[in-house]
Amino acid sequence: MTIKLILSSITAFAFTALLMPFVISLSKKLKMRQVVLHYVDNHAAKTGTPTMGGTAFIIAVSVVAMIFYGEQSSLGFVTIGVFVGYGIIGFLDDFIKIYFKRNKGLSVAQKLISQLALATIIAVYAYSRVDVGTELWLPVLNKTINIGVFVIPFIVLVFLALVNAVNLIDGLDGLASSVTTAYTVSFGVLVLFVILFSQNLGQPLVNQYSNLLIFGTSLLGGIVAFICFNGFPAKVFMGDTGALALGGALAALATFSRLSIFVPVLGIMFLLTSMSVLIQVGVYKLTKKRVFLMAPLHHHFERKGIHENRIVIWYTVVTILAGLICVLAVVLANPLYKV
Repeated sequence: MTIKLILSSITAFAFTALLMPFVISLSKKLKMRQVVLHYVDNHAAKTGTPTMGGTAFIIAVSVVAMIFYGEQSSLGFVTIGVFVGYGIIGFLDDFIKIYFKRNKGLSVAQKLISQLALATIIAVYAYSRVDVGTELWLPVLNKTINIGVFVIPFIVLVFLALVNAVNLIDGLDGLASSVTTAYTVSFGVLVLFVILFSQNLGQPLVNQYSNLLIFGTSLLGGIVAFICFNGFPAKVFMGDTGALALGGALAALATFSRLSIFVPVLGIMFLLTSMSVLIQVGVYKLTKKRVFLMAPLHHHFERKGIHENRIVIWYTVVTILAGLICVLAVVLANPLYKV
């Protein structure tokens, strides 16, 4: 199992790294370039940077995960479907932006309806499966809680929150990919704990979780490779194609592993980014005053004079610390996890 996890990550890294130059070259030829919003004036120089680079890691991660999946891989294949499905929504958004040469693609209503429809399908599917169903894991207590039919709106909320949070945080070179990398590592450790130490799982469910973990390690390898091209100064952006796909993948992993309860802590920077936008919009509508110099939060820090590299580092460090807190809480609270 350990060898498969390592090999899947390395293979996805190599495959993504090989695809990236081709994707960048194709983006330039097809004039698939980013148009920066006029009010983000400090990013004006980034206009024209090739976008939709997320296509590379979507293809690489999906192919590699399928190669390394073992028995009982239905949840793993559905996760790939969700990954690609949200990527297609993002692709349509990017395509409209490029074709009509504007920074706004799909309307808010179109985005919300398409995201909601896919999330609802996945929620009903998860609810109907015995191995996912209506329970959420509490690894800290080594047990589950049953929330009944309310699991459907809960899953929908998780999907909408993560998909849009990853999209919002994708505003600086390497930011979304770096935070996602840190999040994925910690989440993978939690899934591994469930596989190794939870009692009475049964071999079929262990196999399902193992395949979800393989998808996670494949995703990790693909994103790390993408960072090599997306770090400051970025040679390519992932676009909504990549951002929505990543959000969908993280939500699917959380849902099918029944570990959604950890999402707000592991994804603390996703949460703060989303909250900054909601606070900014809400307060401005009520008072015509701004809480932040600019939302999302990372742009506020930029306006304060902090270089984007430093912002990326701090966001990633905070995400790593949040992951350590979750892992340590599980280890310290449950004797089964102590070594």
